[in-house]
Amino acid sequence: MPAARGGAWLPEHVRGEPLVAAAPRGPGDTPTDRGTVHAALVTMRPKQWIKNALVVAAAGAAGALGHDDVPVRVGVACVAFCLLASGIYAINDVRDAPEDRLHPRKRHRPVAAGELDPLLATAFGVTLLLVGLVACVLVRPLLGVVGLGYAALTVSYTVALRHIAILDISAVAGGFVLRAVAGGVAAPVTLSRWFVLVVTSAAVLVAAGKRHAELRRTAQLGTGGRRVLSQYGGARLRLIIAGSAGMAIFAYSVWAFNLPDIDDVPWRPLTIVPFAACLLRYGSLVKSGGGEAPEEMLLSDRWLQVAGLVWLVLFALSVHATS
Repeated sequence: MPAARGGAWLPEHVRGEPLVAAAPRGPGDTPTDRGTVHAALVTMRPKQWIKNALVVAAAGAAGALGHDDVPVRVGVACVAFCLLASGIYAINDVRDAPEDRLHPRKRHRPVAAGELDPLLATAFGVTLLLVGLVACVLVRPLLGVVGLGYAALTVSYTVALRHIAILDISAVAGGFVLRAVAGGVAAPVTLSRWFVLVVTSAAVLVAAGKRHAELRRTAQLGTGGRRVLSQYGGARLRLIIAGSAGMAIFAYSVWAFNLPDIDDVPWRPLTIVPFAACLLRYGSLVKSGGGEAPEEMLLSDRWLQVAGLVWLVLFALSVHATS
């Protein structure tokens, strides 16, 4: 892959720097001794695979999961996108290792902590990308195109877009949208424009929330962060968060009310309340400093889980009622 800015994209030993440098230990840190296999699995970031549920959500929203071999195709597509994402994570960790060593949480990533050789991590990441793309093509050639677009977007984000304000948020949101598109292509089903707008708006909320949390952390600790943070301000990010949340709720409401009632029961409109509760709770957590690791917040906040479960149950009932 091409070098970027003085060879920063290359593994450290290729640039003539030490092969690895131990991540600085903070108070209460305990040394880890992960083997190569364990370190590789950690680098894949399984917790973040929850984002790929969007691949399934697109087919589920169209009520297509119970038809023919759709569950198999969508399931393979979901696994493929997990592999694609993990491949990008591995490559990204090699490039970000010097910056990660200064981060209170990211310094424990295997490459930054000196537990996984940069060349091995790069080869592992490329292999995961290739396997993921092959899996996409096996489902449908068009899905391979979507997978390639996702890989290209995320690599572009890693190399350049994450340093440009607004474009960094747009790139992160674009990754979520392509996951939803992948589910529609794998099924295949036609995605509602309102559904795509819901996913886009919610994705912008998540991306802006990450930047807001990073900005808040760097301000509190007085440490350097991403260069792009200097182009943002807390008020600007809060405006983006509020606007995207409002747009997501509006678009979801329009989409839900455009669907017909089943047996005189407005199933989809009933899901609006828990959906709005999820977004409002998420926004509240972001305002209080959360959001830098969305998947961890989703897996740890009880009220967000309750609202999400209520939404999921009502949504599943609405899909069942239409089948």
